[in-house]
Amino acid sequence: ADRQEGIGVCGWILVSLSFLLVLITFPISIWACIKVVREYERAVVFRLGRILSKKAKGPGMILVLPCTDTFIKVDLRTVTCKIPPQEILTRDAVTAQVDGVVHYRIHSAVSAVANVTDVHSATLLLAQTALRNVLGTQSLAQLLAGREEIAHRIQATLGSATEQWGVKVARVEIKDIRIPVAMQRAMAAEAEAAQEKKAKVVAAEGEKNASKALQKASMVLAESPAGLPLRYLQTLTTVAAQNNSTIVFPLPMNMFGSLGQKRTGG
Repeated sequence: ADRQEGIGVCGWILVSLSFLLVLITFPISIWACIKVVREYERAVVFRLGRILSKKAKGPGMILVLPCTDTFIKVDLRTVTCKIPPQEILTRDAVTAQVDGVVHYRIHSAVSAVANVTDVHSATLLLAQTALRNVLGTQSLAQLLAGREEIAHRIQATLGSATEQWGVKVARVEIKDIRIPVAMQRAMAAEAEAAQEKKAKVVAAEGEKNASKALQKASMVLAESPAGLPLRYLQTLTTVAAQNNSTIVFPLPMNMFGSLGQKRTGG
C-alpha cells in the first residue's frame, strides 16, 4: 500500500496507460516487455524512479513496462580487484611500495545500485585507502613477517565500510612489498653479519668440546705410558695408507742406551 501511494495518482495513470499500450500492441509489445536475467545476475527495476518491490528481480524472465520502467543488471559473481602499488611510510620511517588483491562480490543488488554511484570504483578506492592506513601503523619487520594478519585487518576494515553498499569482501592478499635498494643492501649486510656471528659461535663451541676431549685423552694416556707410542704408530699407519709418502720415524734415545749397554756387557 505504501508503494502504491508512493507513485501518486499521476503515476498510476501513467502505469495504466503503459499497460493499455502493451495490450493494444500485443503480441508485438511482448518482445519489448520481457527481459531475461541470467543465473548470476539480478535486475533492479525502477518504476517511475522508484525501486519496484524493494528487491531485485531474477534470475529468469521479468516483465518491464515500456515508458514507465527501467532496469539495471547487477553481476553477483566474485570480482578480483588489483590494488595498484601504494607508496607508504612505515612506523619506523621506511618507505615501501605495497600492492595487493581484493576479492569481493555483491550480495545485495539494490544496495549496490541505490547507495553508491559506482560500486566497483568505490570499493577499489576504499581498498587503497585502507591499505595505506593499516600499513602505516606497522613497522617494516611486522610488514614483512605478518602479511596474513595485516590482510585480515584490511579485510575487516573494508567489510565494515562496504556492508552498506551491499558488498561482501571475501579475501584480501598482499601481493608484493618493494623497499629501496639501499635498504635491501643494509638488510642483506645485517643478515650476513648475523650468520657470521652464528658460525663463529658454533666454531668456538666445537673448539671448546675438542679441547675437553683432548684433555680427557691426555689423562687416559698419562695413566698408561705405553699407550702414547701405540697411538703414535696407529697414526702413522693411517697416514701411510692414505698417501704414498716417506715417513721419518724417530726413536727414543733410551732405546739406544739400552742397546749400547747390552753390547758392552756381551
